[in-house]
Amino acid sequence: MGGNMQKMMKQIQKMQAEMERVQQELADDRIEGTAGGGVVRVVVNGHQDFVEIHIDPAAVDPDDVEILEDLVLAACGEAVRKSKQAAEAKMSKVTGNVSIPGLKL
Repeated sequence: MGGNMQKMMKQIQKMQAEMERVQQELADDRIEGTAGGGVVRVVVNGHQDFVEIHIDPAAVDPDDVEILEDLVLAACGEAVRKSKQAAEAKMSKVTGNVSIPGLKL
């Protein structure tokens, strides 16, 4: 039994190291969401933290701020959705789709 336990601990340590590496990769990732044909572009990292927001001056209409707000929301939503998908794909490679209690992505 001792040998199996040691082997299991080594596998867990290896998985933890891989997960730390993936977490760092996610922090370095840049995922883009756009709206309005690219007049609004939002960039997030793999942890869904916003890194950049670009707004084309042509999208700024002082008489219709609501359209710009909608474009920013749409671009943010797309970027976060794509980022979550990328993070889940990377994490599932490490965990092999094994559910680990208490693990937060």
